[in-house]
Amino acid sequence: MGGLARRINGYLPLTDWARTYDRTTLVSDLVAAVIVTIMLIPQSLAYAMLAGLPPEVGLYASILPLVAYALFGTSRTLAVGPVAVVSLMTASAVGQIAAQGTTDYLIAAIVLALLSGAMLVLMGLFRLGFLANFLSHPVISGFITASGLLIAASQLKHILGVDAGGDTLPEIVFALARAAARINLYTVAIGAGALAFLYFARTRLKSLLIGLGVAKRPADLMTKAAPILAVVMTILIAVALDLGGKGVALVGTIPQGLPAFGLPQISLDLVATLAAPAFLISIIGFVESVSVAQTLASKRRQRIVPDQELIGLGAANIASGLSTGYPVTGGFARSVVNFDAGAETPAAGVFTAAGIAFATLFLTPLLTSLPQATLAATIIVAVLSLVDLKAIRQVFDYSKADFSAMAATILVTLLWGVEPGVVAGVALSLVLHLYRTSKPHMAVVGLVPGTEHFRNVERHQVQIDPHILSIRVDESLYFANSRYLEDRIAELVAERPDLRHVVLMCSAVNTIDASALESLEEINHRLKDAGITFHLTEVKGPVMDRLKRAAFLDHLTGTVYLSQFEAFRSLTEERDICGHAPSASGDHDLCSLPMEARTTS
Repeated sequence: MGGLARRINGYLPLTDWARTYDRTTLVSDLVAAVIVTIMLIPQSLAYAMLAGLPPEVGLYASILPLVAYALFGTSRTLAVGPVAVVSLMTASAVGQIAAQGTTDYLIAAIVLALLSGAMLVLMGLFRLGFLANFLSHPVISGFITASGLLIAASQLKHILGVDAGGDTLPEIVFALARAAARINLYTVAIGAGALAFLYFARTRLKSLLIGLGVAKRPADLMTKAAPILAVVMTILIAVALDLGGKGVALVGTIPQGLPAFGLPQISLDLVATLAAPAFLISIIGFVESVSVAQTLASKRRQRIVPDQELIGLGAANIASGLSTGYPVTGGFARSVVNFDAGAETPAAGVFTAAGIAFATLFLTPLLTSLPQATLAATIIVAVLSLVDLKAIRQVFDYSKADFSAMAATILVTLLWGVEPGVVAGVALSLVLHLYRTSKPHMAVVGLVPGTEHFRNVERHQVQIDPHILSIRVDESLYFANSRYLEDRIAELVAERPDLRHVVLMCSAVNTIDASALESLEEINHRLKDAGITFHLTEVKGPVMDRLKRAAFLDHLTGTVYLSQFEAFRSLTEERDICGHAPSASGDHDLCSLPMEARTTS
């Protein structure tokens, strides 16, 4: 019974935090929920517009997903809902199937959420969270930076009041250039004004308020509420000046009421078409979400369970699809606000969902005259924080190979779209990984005088024995690098006519696959024919267990030593290495490699 209870607790993390829930925690969660709700209403409307969906769909996607994540997620402060990158990916995927504003477009977005949710849940149940590791940090950073630029560019048409579509940066730029003559100055005034105010609020307002004597907490709250103030002010201006009659695009009528619950009509062809985009959205969303969740959890010495996070995010996406929403994930900005506002448990998300539901039921008529330019400004200010030029420079300075993957992701995303960008980044990362590991770093090592440590002869002054070749391989051995190992050892052996022993130091070898095992057998055979003994040292337990199941150890001409020092001492014990007699102390006068042999290669 205890085992069953543990399994239930594992799949329903709320059973953990709900047991200690008290009034103090309730107050903290309610305060956080109020702040996040204020922030989330304009964001939800804006991100739905970015996804090419009616604004109310953004509100729908911010209700049940929060409840579902509270039931199954392991982060205490992660806030789930529509985010910029996933909204862009949704528009890119669904836009290839149906036209914006049609029922088919909405149905495709709903199916995308359901597919993404199902994939995430299955990945969690089968513990496949490691798949996200195929997206390296430079690729993710490059993709998010490129997406931020692409999103900001795509919203300029709303700031300028023109009709200029496009899925790539060149398409957007050319469309804006062609539409330049049709710019609506009233829209520009609203959009530019909202943009300037929101940017000022994000960067300067809090410090200004504190300088004027406002306490830190109220100043922070007023800063977070800036988007709501922008919404209210631009609505009042639009009504007072009749901007709708002057060509300014308004949000229009938003249906009142909660979303319909149920499955849309789904065709197998639609599922097949959306399967690949849904998988990419799942992986990108999971990586973004789990990064935020881990960062926030570490600040409170809490922990998250990545595989259970897959289930929590999957449940949130399924809930979104069942309630006329579109794909969601954990958002950085709203999660940080939730954390800073004092949220203690996922119940804060449930209270936020209640606040969004209240807005959907009673406040949507007030948003009819909201200029779309205001929502566009909200998106631009939010996504420009995703553009991390500093990270690009750091990666360039640190690793040219990683920079190439990052740069390829950025360029392909900007020039060809979000899905090709992700695929290109992942593909190039895997190719670079295979290339690097196919030529592992291998060092000839010698004994550091006065110690039992062995180091690279090209970097340190060490003692060597001309009859012994000690090689350290700094990579696991598998099919891609097994031939390189053979060739490198053959090359080193050919350079040493007095060689009697080859010692392969395996301290960095975590696995040896079947191809590498065959290469080791071939190396052993060739060395035997040349009168050279082959030895292994510092073989890890799991690797040794697998070697014992093969015939390799039975045919090994040498010995498997516990340490490199033990092998070196054993093989040099009875010989005068440099033509000198052993000293009275019994120590050996070993040949020393001069300091001049050091390099930085």
